[in-house]
Amino acid sequence: MITVKNNDEVLTVTINRPDKKNALTPSMYKAMADAINSAKDGDVRVVVIEGINGVFTSGNDVAEFASAQSTTGVNETVKFMQALLNCDVPVVAKVEGLAVGIGTTMLLHCDFVYAHKNAKFAMPFINLGLVPEYASSYLIPRFAGHLKAAKLLMLGEFFDVDVAKECEIITESSADDLQQTVDDVVTKLRNKPRTALIDTKKLLKSNKTFIKSHIDVELEVFASAMQRASAQEAFSAFLDKRPVNQKIFRE
Repeated sequence: MITVKNNDEVLTVTINRPDKKNALTPSMYKAMADAINSAKDGDVRVVVIEGINGVFTSGNDVAEFASAQSTTGVNETVKFMQALLNCDVPVVAKVEGLAVGIGTTMLLHCDFVYAHKNAKFAMPFINLGLVPEYASSYLIPRFAGHLKAAKLLMLGEFFDVDVAKECEIITESSADDLQQTVDDVVTKLRNKPRTALIDTKKLLKSNKTFIKSHIDVELEVFASAMQRASAQEAFSAFLDKRPVNQKIFRE
């Protein structure tokens, strides 16, 4: 589930499904999208996204998204990412533990990302026979360069906070005072002129139109990849808890 708290001009969106390592479902994406969209109204000055129990999110609940025939999950995910991309006020992410798949991808569209030293990141789409999502194939090469981006997106392996910072996916990492770090930044942002913050973010995100266009291209390729035998085999193997059939997967 998603819990939402609006307190002192700060909207906190908490991914709260600890029994599944905060894996995301379509209904959770909808709740997050609704919450972030609500920041356009009222007096919200900062949005904070976090997970519960020392985990950000382990990514999509594969059982919910395994059916290529169902577009519900994809549609709700798109709405969430559109809400995040279009959010006028600063978005601060607090990352602990796992940040897998979209758990890493969404960070690319936040304005401040603070991670605990224990955080582990991954964009393992290639390991499911899929492709990068939500402009990660556009943004990461520009943040980190082609060679580092290729390593992250073509191998799909886990990486730590040092690599995440080197690739400009996170702002900084912290060992013990992560909450205090986030609180301090949120307080500073709350005390800035709201309109000037919104205008500054708009200027910083001046390439939003191209990013949206790139997302559309990625989604088209992603949808095609979902239909391939390699992706179907990867999902089937994951759900059946068995090794993938390499002959099928490598095609």
